[in-house]
Amino acid sequence: MYRWLEMVREFDAGNGWTGDGLKSCAHWLNWKCGLSLGAARERVRVAHALPLLPKTRASFKQGRLSFSRVRAITRVATPWHVEQAVSAWRRELRLQALEVENRRHATRELRWYWEDDGCLKIKGRLTPEQGAIFQQAIASGMQQLFDEQKDVPAGTSFDDQAPDILPKPHPIASRRADALVRMSENYLSGKSGNTAGSFVINLHTDIETLKSAGYGAEASLETNGENAGNVPAETSRRIACDAGLIHWLDNKGEPRNLETLGIGRKSRTVPPAIRRALQQRDKCCQFPGCTCSHFVDAHHIHHWADGGETNMNNLLLLCRTHHRLVHEGGFQLNRLPGGKFRMTGLCATCRA
Repeated sequence: MYRWLEMVREFDAGNGWTGDGLKSCAHWLNWKCGLSLGAARERVRVAHALPLLPKTRASFKQGRLSFSRVRAITRVATPWHVEQAVSAWRRELRLQALEVENRRHATRELRWYWEDDGCLKIKGRLTPEQGAIFQQAIASGMQQLFDEQKDVPAGTSFDDQAPDILPKPHPIASRRADALVRMSENYLSGKSGNTAGSFVINLHTDIETLKSAGYGAEASLETNGENAGNVPAETSRRIACDAGLIHWLDNKGEPRNLETLGIGRKSRTVPPAIRRALQQRDKCCQFPGCTCSHFVDAHHIHHWADGGETNMNNLLLLCRTHHRLVHEGGFQLNRLPGGKFRMTGLCATCRA
């Protein structure tokens, strides 16, 4: 069969079948060889396809492939069919890759919690490009710390002087932790526009804890309105070396006269110092029953545009939902004796 198809191909290429009334080589095979016209056309097609498929042609020549199998192969092993198959395969790969990426994106996360000893435990999952950015940032932070310490004599670092009873973390892991903190400091400094590296964390302490011979042992840290654990007295002293102080509690732990903490009519914008004192006083939204402590606004009880002042007595915290209710929702807020507040809702007629 292989030899016969080779002769058919040469016969067709040399136009040996031409003659009066003959339309094609298949027509000639139908007439001279007794093949049906469809079978003759398949013989001619396969004969011309074999030179383009050397491996199939060799197997067919050696008798390892039958004509029926060679015929099936030549139907799909064409440039057009291969291009279609490869295109479909690539499209499937792209869809699979997109599905994987969407799953990665949907499962990205960053979690943390405070452990019993006061340390923050961090667990995260990043997409590949986020992970690459994070790794480069950590490497940059580690290099920055290395450059700062490269001239420090050996034996003067904390790690060199740490007691043997304390477990020493892996050097790379500990430097990565330091680099993460440096990244955070650099970001906060750049975000605030302060090149001196100043940013705000709240440390609640007292003078006896800050004194070297004081009796206070710990102070509490606060960030974003949440307790961030306690730090030793000596750590409090280090933080307080270069930090602003707000004296809003007296020696008995009672609030001082907050009427003096304010800027009057100078500006409606609440300064950071007043905002921190307000956060410490109110803790959360002051609308009855609301405990929201995130994304809260400093609300002027007597609006600044109506002559109200920016001071502690004229301010309180409201979450975004209840802040809108007070302004657009028709609620009124009144101060009661003792520093408490009353919310009064208006009916639709009064609001109109």
